[in-house]
Amino acid sequence: MIKLKGISKFYKPNIYALKDINLDIAPGEFISIVGQSGTGKTTLIRLVIAEEKPTEGQIVIGGWDITGIQTREIPFLRRQIGVVFQDFKLLKKKTVFENVAFALESCGTPKNKIINIIPQVLKIVGLEEKIDRYPTQLSGGEQQRVVIARSLVHKPRLLVADEPTGNLDSINTKEIIDLLKRINELGTTVVLVTHNREVVNNLRKRVITLDNGQIIGDQSKGRYLL
Repeated sequence: MIKLKGISKFYKPNIYALKDINLDIAPGEFISIVGQSGTGKTTLIRLVIAEEKPTEGQIVIGGWDITGIQTREIPFLRRQIGVVFQDFKLLKKKTVFENVAFALESCGTPKNKIINIIPQVLKIVGLEEKIDRYPTQLSGGEQQRVVIARSLVHKPRLLVADEPTGNLDSINTKEIIDLLKRINELGTTVVLVTHNREVVNNLRKRVITLDNGQIIGDQSKGRYLL
């Protein structure tokens, strides 16, 4: 699903955010990427979703070499990758339905198809009964579920979650991680970036540890060791 070969990212004047990263992630895997702040985790995610380009190396996503991806091609890539961030980025004046539908409307999906897709993804995240609520009427955990629903509308083969529980309490954190696990069980590859030691240790999934822009650990059923 993801293949990074010799990836480095350099920022002037003399900062290497990533240096010689080699990483293979198989279809259907659930991996956690961990490390202290400033170790390159977010830069790595930005490269995978083509928000930035590597200084050196090759990136292949689902068989597509995106190393030199053209601007016009990025929307097609993003439809194959669901992205969930710590900041919910929901539109406050739109309902749950409208927030999720926005991701489909922006790429010209017909209305009749949108009406069919939204209830399906809201059922996956357990929000089918709150379809007409506004973000201010939802808990933090529920708002993050809306974001996850929005990330699923294009049926992505890869879901990238960058600190998705950073603003949540322990109960909502568990619910979001359980949801990501269910999505993974449905066949979607999940890449989770997190500082949460308890989450990583309880998952007992593959753990990639970054330090100073380099991979210093790759455990098949790992723990948060830093």
